[in-house]
Amino acid sequence: MKCISILIPTYNEEVSLPFLYEALISLMDNYTNYNWEILFINDGSTDSTLEIIKKLRTNDDRINYVNLSRNFGKESAMLAGFDYVTGDCAIIMDADLQHPPTVIPQMITYWEEGYEDVYAKRNSRGKESILRKKLSLIYYNLLQKSTRINVLQNVGDFRLLDRRCINALKQLRETQRYTKGLYCWIGYKKKEVIFNQANRTKGKSSFNLWSLLNLAIEGITSFTTAPLRMATIMGFLVSITAFLYLCYIIIKTIFVGEPVQGYPTLITVILFMGGVQLISLGIIGEYIGRIFNETKNRPVYIAESYNETKL
Repeated sequence: MKCISILIPTYNEEVSLPFLYEALISLMDNYTNYNWEILFINDGSTDSTLEIIKKLRTNDDRINYVNLSRNFGKESAMLAGFDYVTGDCAIIMDADLQHPPTVIPQMITYWEEGYEDVYAKRNSRGKESILRKKLSLIYYNLLQKSTRINVLQNVGDFRLLDRRCINALKQLRETQRYTKGLYCWIGYKKKEVIFNQANRTKGKSSFNLWSLLNLAIEGITSFTTAPLRMATIMGFLVSITAFLYLCYIIIKTIFVGEPVQGYPTLITVILFMGGVQLISLGIIGEYIGRIFNETKNRPVYIAESYNETKL
């Protein structure tokens, strides 16, 4: 009998967990032709999330959990899930019920048909600000145009991965992780499922605008060197413009003459050049910082325990 794992990274989700468990129990009880596992990754929660997971496990041996030694972030928590998940496939979903369990049966159907990565694409993004929706679309368009892989728009972590995909993702141990891009990078046979993202009704999201901006930077710098190329092109264009302006000044001085003027122009040019240089240095610094972090060769996460076993 095949085993299906449900992988759920959690961080301060004490309010949502009972409702999530109730929804998953209803699903699993209707599909008794599979063995089920629910694997929670407690990503350093500071509330009673871990205690609730332990309590659920005492009543249901289908529940396993990995407790990380601190908060490493969702991307690292998902890698921990790939390392410890036991099923023939794994369904990744959030704990806040924005990913409706009612979509899972359709995912399983496609998986049984031979698809290895069944991803859920948002038809609507739920209760999000217009600004956030617009910025998300701009980001995905920018990432798609700057990289060679096909980055899927309006697709998050909610998906079913075959064991082959899981094993492939386990091999990718970079510390600066952007898993949404890694799903596309590994390839395999993919299938789309459309769903309407629900609104979070319990608890509070730990993702703010700053967190999403950092994630966007991770995505761009992890899968393309286009910013470095843009900095090079910008420097080239500024140099050409400066050279042409220099030629203009020389010719004008020779034929027309030039009184002692031009202070505003001089300051404007200096500030513009300085801004271009700082932007270029910042872009280079982002990549150097990632090289620095990768060369440390530190583990992506540290697991404090797996179920009741200390690691």
